[in-house]
Amino acid sequence: MTTLWMALSALGGMSVTGPLGIAVAVWLLAGRTWRLSLSWCLLFGIGMLLVVATKVAWYGWGIGIPEWKFAGLSGHAMRACAVYPVVFYLMFLKARPAVRHVALAVGVLLAGLISLSRVPVLAHSMSEVLLGGAVGLAVAAAFIATARSEQPAVVGRILVALCLPLVAVMPFTKPVPAEQWVREVAVHLSGNEPVQHKWKLEPDRKRVLHVRQAI
Repeated sequence: MTTLWMALSALGGMSVTGPLGIAVAVWLLAGRTWRLSLSWCLLFGIGMLLVVATKVAWYGWGIGIPEWKFAGLSGHAMRACAVYPVVFYLMFLKARPAVRHVALAVGVLLAGLISLSRVPVLAHSMSEVLLGGAVGLAVAAAFIATARSEQPAVVGRILVALCLPLVAVMPFTKPVPAEQWVREVAVHLSGNEPVQHKWKLEPDRKRVLHVRQAI
């Protein structure tokens, strides 16, 4: 079961969800929906900014909610919940409403499983996952609400062609050390040593420490 959680967790890594987010923007640009592409970039950027801000606040100044074991939004959860529902929605944009709704539900379910995987692999507390996922779902919902008034000119197969290689290959690449970069930024801005957790998620945390190499 641990292997399954690790595999799901890898699908939420920066090396996967970052390129997927870019693929969505490229697909929208190819469909000549410039405004929609800009909306996606802004919404996804805001979500990422919130993740970084909460982590910098913790590492630099210890601003968090220790009672909830909260030291910053889960980047995996935010990105997964923002990207996967949008990808599935756009891939089936031209399908019948029932099919489109099912596709969106599958995207949300996958995003939820990826988010929850961060708890058993000991990378995040439940509060960090739930709040990160909530931000991601808000990003996806805001984009989909905007997309309903637009009609991209490119069919969903092009988005599939862009996304499948990323999902198939990127989980096996070296993780992007985004967590380390954020920690270094926090130390630079605050002038303090990085704040460490005063709580433990599990006694055997070291066995999966490498999964925290990405936000």
